[in-house]
Amino acid sequence: MILVTGSSGRVGRAVVAVLRAKGRMVRGFDLRPSGTGGDEIIGSLEDAARLAEATHGVTDILHLGAFMSWAPTDRDLMFAVNVEGTRRLLDAASAAGIRRFVFASSGEVYPENRPEFLPVTEDHPLSPTSPYGLTKLLGEEMVRFHQRARSMETVILRFSHTQDASELLDEESFFSGPRFFLRPRIRQQESLGNTAVADLLRSKDIGTPAHVLARNQNGRPFRMHITDTRDMVSGILLALDHPDAAYGTFNLGGTEPADFSELLPRMAELTDLPVVAVDFPGDGVYYHTSNERIRNTLGFEAEWTIDRMLEEAAAARQRRLAGEKRQ
Repeated sequence: MILVTGSSGRVGRAVVAVLRAKGRMVRGFDLRPSGTGGDEIIGSLEDAARLAEATHGVTDILHLGAFMSWAPTDRDLMFAVNVEGTRRLLDAASAAGIRRFVFASSGEVYPENRPEFLPVTEDHPLSPTSPYGLTKLLGEEMVRFHQRARSMETVILRFSHTQDASELLDEESFFSGPRFFLRPRIRQQESLGNTAVADLLRSKDIGTPAHVLARNQNGRPFRMHITDTRDMVSGILLALDHPDAAYGTFNLGGTEPADFSELLPRMAELTDLPVVAVDFPGDGVYYHTSNERIRNTLGFEAEWTIDRMLEEAAAARQRRLAGEKRQ
């Protein structure tokens, strides 16, 4: 039996579906039902009794559940879930005699958006600058504690930014809307209380919906990894099953980063929306994270390039727009 925390999330749902399709026994664990049926426990990582129930009879754990927020008011909850919740789960896993524990960390432990060198490898210094990155680093330290104790096999995966391809051209997407569309980004920055950035974005509003090409204060377009959920699932399953994954730490993500100077014009061709360039204060996002270790050690290969993702995103957008016209 494999326990998957965060089973109602984007990656968790996909992992559960693939495992069940392979005929493997899976138990989901999350705050809310996934709607996929099967063995599932609804509970919080803060609930030790629920965790004991969830780990009963389990052989392996994929700890994908976490709470991410940029709002200062959510900080206490984020530490309670990501740090204390991970500690409770690790203790329950150790007591239950789990074979392998896979922990979903993040590139924010480096952090990727302030690299000391490129490409960012697993040997890059760990100096998170966001509260979320700090919670993930503390989670890693607890996993390493259990590594030293050899109470179970452990694997740390530092996740790339992950999206379903269908989200890339969707203004309503939680991540893609504010990242690639001007007005959703304005609303996001207003909700976060970033008045100066929201004002800057509003000054670039041309009166019609538009894409936003994010650049730094010197006009350099952003560059970052955007990895398809299906590639992330492939890497997670390797971490679960591959004998050489035990006690390892791996960057998990696409091989090549997406350069926004190339990505946004391609998006605009598919949406027929104009592109507005905005120079944001600071150095901006510009990184390349190496997945060489997981490719060489576990045989991982990212199959969903940004071009393939955009093809699927364009088809999904056409279906959405056609559905809106029929309503």
